[in-house]
Amino acid sequence: MTDERWTNILGHIKDNFEVISETTEVIPEEVGTGSIEIIEFNGPAGKIKLERTTQPLVIDKKTLGSKRIGSQATVEYIYSDTEKVHKFTAYKFDEATADWVELKMEKGDTAFF
Repeated sequence: MTDERWTNILGHIKDNFEVISETTEVIPEEVGTGSIEIIEFNGPAGKIKLERTTQPLVIDKKTLGSKRIGSQATVEYIYSDTEKVHKFTAYKFDEATADWVELKMEKGDTAFF
């Protein structure tokens, strides 16, 4: 998802629905660098949460270790300085279980927001 498309979606949500919360979280460095933008709102299908994760593109992965018994292997990732990867996830709040359930969209489906 492009930055422009994400901005259009946020604008549409803010214009048409009641926004509950909007936050940006930093991903810890041990998991990888990046950020997660989260917006929660009351939509036509109930309480909805959208997440957009932005991280640098992994361009190489090196496995470091030896072939000796009992030695440990570590993985070192090489990240791009210029390219970013975006992941978009939508959740619906399930009142019965009081938990967020991920919404899966099939190819050809249209968004409800």
